[in-house]
Amino acid sequence: MAIDKSAVIHPSSIIEDGASIGANVKIGPFCYVGQHVSIGEGTELKSHVVVNGHTTIGRDNQIYQFASIGEVNQDLKYQGEPTRTEIGDRNRIRESVTIHRGTVQGTNVTKVGSDNLFMINAHIAHDCQVGNRCILANNATLGGHVELDDFVIIGGMTAIHQFCIIGSHVMVGGCSGVAQDVPPYLIAQGNHAVPHGVNLEGLKRRGFSKEALHAIRNSYKALYRNGLSLDEAKEQISSIAAEHLEAQLFLDFLSRSTRGIIR
Repeated sequence: MAIDKSAVIHPSSIIEDGASIGANVKIGPFCYVGQHVSIGEGTELKSHVVVNGHTTIGRDNQIYQFASIGEVNQDLKYQGEPTRTEIGDRNRIRESVTIHRGTVQGTNVTKVGSDNLFMINAHIAHDCQVGNRCILANNATLGGHVELDDFVIIGGMTAIHQFCIIGSHVMVGGCSGVAQDVPPYLIAQGNHAVPHGVNLEGLKRRGFSKEALHAIRNSYKALYRNGLSLDEAKEQISSIAAEHLEAQLFLDFLSRSTRGIIR
């Protein structure tokens, strides 16, 4: 067991032999940290937190009470293989959030980036890949193998179907059900979710120029409003992307999409 001498661990918590605890880590009362867990510098486990499995947690994360990270996933095919969970830096993981380990049938790892906020009772299932600066509101649920790109916001009580991809800068409204892929920059809402235009306010807050916003809106119109086939829309978006790199994100996303896009 490697516990940095600057770490502060409440005597009621259990740290299994083999765990690695970095500098200035704080572990509050009644936490459990398994033998294959590594916790990076400055991370804090408030209380009653379980971190298990082959799990790596980065620096300066705040993990609140009753969160469960790296536990056995809910895939019935899972047979105890040493699959992994990886968490980046500076995430805020609020009360009762669950993040499950990967499967050998998937990518072997559930991976979360940095600077994310997961609100109360959010669930990230096996083999999910979550980018940076995402927000999952209360009770948001990601099915297995879901991918969230950067700057995605998922509203409360929203469920994302297995294997769906959510593009960068997307906002999905609360109480939605997402059953297909959501291209970047969109607002999506409903059960099943449908497009409701471009996430203009979010893009403005992130410093997108007027020219970039215009290109993104024209790309959205090509995809959804001009009556074009998907191949025709791609061709039109490609012309826009030749002058405005922001539109290239649409093309990159469409090349990854496997479930079809929301309509």
